[in-house]
Amino acid sequence: MLAVVAILAALVAPGAASAQPGRTYTVATDITFAPFEFQDSSGNFVGIDIDLLNEIARDQGFSVDIQPVGFDAALQAVQANQADAVIAGMSITDARRQVFDFSDPYFQSGVQMAVLDSNETIESYEDLRDQRVAVKNGTEGASFAESIKSEYGFTTVYFADSASMYDEVRTGNSVAIFDDYPVLAYGIAQGNGFKTVTEKEAGADYGFAVNRGRNPELLEMFNAGLANLRASGQYDEIVDRYLGEGASSTDNSIPGLIKDTYPQLLQGLWLTIVLSVIGIVIALVIGAVFGLFRVSRSAILRGIGSVYVAIFRGTPLLVQAFFIYFGVPAALNFQMSAFTAGIITLSLNAGAYMTEIVRGGILSVDKGQMEAARSLGIGYLKSMRKVVMPQAVRTMIPSYINQFVITLKDTSILSVIGLAELTQTGRIIIARNFQSFNMWLIIAVMYFIIIMALTWVSNRLEKRINR
Repeated sequence: MLAVVAILAALVAPGAASAQPGRTYTVATDITFAPFEFQDSSGNFVGIDIDLLNEIARDQGFSVDIQPVGFDAALQAVQANQADAVIAGMSITDARRQVFDFSDPYFQSGVQMAVLDSNETIESYEDLRDQRVAVKNGTEGASFAESIKSEYGFTTVYFADSASMYDEVRTGNSVAIFDDYPVLAYGIAQGNGFKTVTEKEAGADYGFAVNRGRNPELLEMFNAGLANLRASGQYDEIVDRYLGEGASSTDNSIPGLIKDTYPQLLQGLWLTIVLSVIGIVIALVIGAVFGLFRVSRSAILRGIGSVYVAIFRGTPLLVQAFFIYFGVPAALNFQMSAFTAGIITLSLNAGAYMTEIVRGGILSVDKGQMEAARSLGIGYLKSMRKVVMPQAVRTMIPSYINQFVITLKDTSILSVIGLAELTQTGRIIIARNFQSFNMWLIIAVMYFIIIMALTWVSNRLEKRINR
């Protein structure tokens, strides 16, 4: 029977599929890499890569579902078969060919060095000696910087997105950046305050990639569509749209940013609240169950509760998110949505802390209460439910609310698996307009208002309960 199942699984495996026009493919990307992938003011995914992919899909008759998870997470998503392909300004290298199958090159990049407009001392690589240079993970700029840093005596510091890399130089901690020339050109056109000081260095080709041995039909359709776009002139039109006159700046004052971005910010805030509420409700149930386990008379139940708490309090939430979203589906060969993975991660993590809150609340009730109830002939579970828990809940309320606030802020970590909650929404907007200080100020105020409102509600609730 197992042999039959294995044969059937092999026959229907994605890697064995023939060309499938009309199918919808999940494509992972890094939506903070303008002008190749970013989100416009209307919330649409745009950029050279995105526009090319959409036109190729239209030409070849298939559909795409864009998953914006960040560059590192996009590669992991494809390797874990959570996504069918990745397009993210990804350089084709020999090392990556060991893991991915690439399309024909669709863009030839190049690397330039940039410094702040006000910097008059850094004009060449020789001026970088004993200085720090900022680069972005996995980019051609990072590879080039690593190849010359010994010769010119500088050190490199890595960042996950372009906006953080630029901010590193603005703060004065680093003096320059190395980045792909189209990214620099677009950012300078948006008024990011930088200037290029070197000629373009030869760069690698960008490629569309799938997991090695899987989805070969998708690569075939991508290559055929790319050839058609080049022949028709659409390819040049798309590139010129972002590297030519099309890149224009907008009102980047705080009122202008609020007016331009409030729909996206409200969507991000709503997702943050939904994740927090669902996560904390499930965590309450988990905490109640395992909290009772922790104070149980059974050594086995106490052990189960202790192991659960140790695992989820003893590992970072970031690691838990990666493990649940990438590790578990890859190991068990199934797909899980980022939203589902986010809820599971938040619930299990917050549940561990809720467990300790419940345990502490129960232990805070005088032991004589339980003994008195038992002496009256009331069973253990009924005594716990009718006598101990009502008193314990009073002491738990402040800790519950505090955990709710912590969980709300923890949602920001889920951006690593592609959930566009409030913090990730801010990163996406900054990738488009490069206004880090103003955007983070707006987002900080939004968090502050929500958390202060939640604190006020908790204080009112606590006073009412204690009357």
